[in-house]
Amino acid sequence: MRILKEYTDKPLKTTIFSWNGKYLIKLEHGPFEQTFKVSEIDVLEEELEKILSTTFYEKAKIRFDDMGLTLREMLSSF
Repeated sequence: MRILKEYTDKPLKTTIFSWNGKYLIKLEHGPFEQTFKVSEIDVLEEELEKILSTTFYEKAKIRFDDMGLTLREMLSSF
């Protein structure tokens, strides 16, 4: 696995990897991660930037919020 690009100017920490015929788009927010796998056949490396739209990040942030809520709910049962 190799890192193709790291973004520090995006709403979430974003790292693009190349691995096993796929691009992995890894988003990080606090203790949580989301990883999207995209086949290298389906998209060119230079097109990956187009995926990282405002809508993409807004929806990812909603999922992160939901992940945090789920974890807090589960931890509160202890």
